[in-house]
Amino acid sequence: MHQHVQLKIEKPASELKDPVCGMTVTASSPHHTQFDGNDYYFCAAHCLHKFKADPKKYLPHPTTVQALEVTRGPDAPPQIASEWTCPMHPEIRRSKSGSCPICGMALEPVALEAEAQENPELIDLTRRFRVAVALSVPLVGLVMGDMLFAHALFSLMAPAARSWLEFALATPVCTWAAWPFFRQFALSLKHRSLNMFTLIGLGVSVAYGYSAVALILPGAFPPSFRDEHGGVALYFEAASVIVALVLLGQVLELRARSQTGSAVRKLLGLAPHSARLVAADGEHDVPLQQVKVGDLLRVRPGEKVPVDGVVTDGQSNIDESMVSGEPVPVHKKPGDRVVGATLNGQGSFIFRAEKVGSETLLARIVALVAQAQRSRAPIQRLADVVASYFVPLVVLSSMLTFVVWSLVGTEPRMAHGLLNAVAVLIIACPCALGLATPMSIMVAMGKGAGLGVLFRDAEAIEILRNVDTLVVDKTGTLTVGSPRLTSIEVEPGLTENELLALVASLEAASEHPLAASIVQDAQQRGIALSRCDSFESITGKGATGLVTGRRVAVGNAALMASLQVPADHFAERLEAMRQQGQTAVLVAVDAQVVGLLGISDPIKESTPEAIAALQREGLQIVMLTGDAPGTAQAVAARLGIETVFAGLLPEEKANKVKALQQEGHTVAVAGDGINDAPALARAQVGIAMGTGTDVAMHTAGVTLVQGDLRGIVRARRLSRITMTNIRQNLFFAFVYNAVGVPIAAGALYPLLGVLLSPMIAAAAMSFSSVSVIGNALRLRNAAL
Repeated sequence: MHQHVQLKIEKPASELKDPVCGMTVTASSPHHTQFDGNDYYFCAAHCLHKFKADPKKYLPHPTTVQALEVTRGPDAPPQIASEWTCPMHPEIRRSKSGSCPICGMALEPVALEAEAQENPELIDLTRRFRVAVALSVPLVGLVMGDMLFAHALFSLMAPAARSWLEFALATPVCTWAAWPFFRQFALSLKHRSLNMFTLIGLGVSVAYGYSAVALILPGAFPPSFRDEHGGVALYFEAASVIVALVLLGQVLELRARSQTGSAVRKLLGLAPHSARLVAADGEHDVPLQQVKVGDLLRVRPGEKVPVDGVVTDGQSNIDESMVSGEPVPVHKKPGDRVVGATLNGQGSFIFRAEKVGSETLLARIVALVAQAQRSRAPIQRLADVVASYFVPLVVLSSMLTFVVWSLVGTEPRMAHGLLNAVAVLIIACPCALGLATPMSIMVAMGKGAGLGVLFRDAEAIEILRNVDTLVVDKTGTLTVGSPRLTSIEVEPGLTENELLALVASLEAASEHPLAASIVQDAQQRGIALSRCDSFESITGKGATGLVTGRRVAVGNAALMASLQVPADHFAERLEAMRQQGQTAVLVAVDAQVVGLLGISDPIKESTPEAIAALQREGLQIVMLTGDAPGTAQAVAARLGIETVFAGLLPEEKANKVKALQQEGHTVAVAGDGINDAPALARAQVGIAMGTGTDVAMHTAGVTLVQGDLRGIVRARRLSRITMTNIRQNLFFAFVYNAVGVPIAAGALYPLLGVLLSPMIAAAAMSFSSVSVIGNALRLRNAAL
């Protein structure tokens, strides 16, 4: 039996969206209406009128807009039902993968299943790409070999036979392999939304169609366009190469997009599949979806807490790093709250379920991450925006060329008009435009990987250069991420090693997480441990025992008070340690305090240099942490960070990021834990530590492989030079078209009597692509 749980994503008033255009509006907007019991607000009157004319057109099914549907079986991990949408046009909703009918962009799932599913579109385009490459390579070799090797290939084959061989190789590529582009080309015309696929469809169909006509009906063309062998020039290889290059770009894009759901899948995998129900007839395991609010559940040692609730009986230490990011487990006793998917330690306890299904903290984190990930970089929309203006101009230029030559051109007017119109379309083919952005991005990602900076998408590269505020987590980002013994104070009469030998011998028998850091330090110093007798762990206070015949007590001031060991004269020193962000531990031997231990999460060696470098770059540094205010302030003071928010839950971190964005800041968030995932997804750029969790890395747009914040400085510099490189590529692409289109149209004919053959047009088109690729490759040698 399956249960469907709705993960509601409620939007506050400050986040109201115009359902027609998607712009952010407020409840004070004068343009508003009601439909189906809900209020809707608009940016302007024309959006309001469009909505009133057909509300359902702008309101996808509520279960797909306001909810992510989770399906879970008793023996399977949670899953999210699939529905597909366009990242640029969210009003488009489909029950299966495909392409957007407006822009032609590949649809992506609204939500993801726990198990990665095969993308049928990726499989199909990959197959088409392989066929296109397999046929285009010999086709190009057949044509180019003629030019490079003094007609060596031409001498082995009759001209007619070679032309028909070119036709045979190109036809499967320009029909079957290119069919998805023709379909999207047709949709762009149907919806009157011209885009890159309009250019691709025109370029391929004209180049191939012209060549096919020239092969089948060579007599239709004038003698001036025949080569020395009397044949008409063919451009099958140009059409095939266009198809292969565009397919390559589509395959790379779909592969990258298929990995964007990894973060949600990792989060879904955190939840346990069952819970141990404490009922009147005893205890027994039940599927997680059967747990109801008010049920009593037992959590045994080493198990995950199934849902959110409150402890009613028993005590234990729980690893809540998923929520707070802090490595030190938290002691739980009756009355304390526990969070689903956190990991229990050695104790056993019973708690009452208070939040289940979509109300749990984990479910809310899943919803936040899934919602934030359905966004796209403006850079990915640039080509389509440009094409919406460029395509009509090219088509108009081609038609105008044909009309002018047909009316006032030299004889044969119709043939010249047709050929010049074809030359305009071929020279304006979008290879260079299509390659301008992805080539630079691909090279930049490779360059970044060599520097220990991994970019997940183009959005991060584009926006990182504009970031003015860097939000950092504390634990694992600024600090090492695990508690360590950082200071020892010893009273006269004992050495540090002697004190540590007594304490470590006692703590070796303890299960407390801080005990492990003390034992580890002793082992690193080569200190031999002794046997501990009469060991006793006192919950919430510390531990006592006999070590080499001496009564040793290690714990807080409350432990010393209960043992009637005077420790008041250590109060100032204890407070000084706390202000430095350390957990202070008193050590008593034979009823006398003989030392203090300070345990903390130390700052990474590279962090001070990194923070200073980032501040020199003009970035405002803000710390958001789930740790206690005292510890957070101590770390911030040592690093020169002025703005600190402590004790925050994952949702509160995301809200702080949102507040900074509403103030007009471009925000990057650096973090390493599951608790940072919503903030990482909310930020314009998320930066994950490679030493942190997989969820953080899959949520972030940038991953620092070594967890070194100095990588952000390098990443920002790479972002700047990459965007400059992209602008140069776009300049190359358009300069060729700006110069080539008029020449192809016959602008030089009145002055020089020169017409641009479609073959020259194809060569110019290819040269523009080579220029773009060569310029992008320069990024490999960029100095950072």
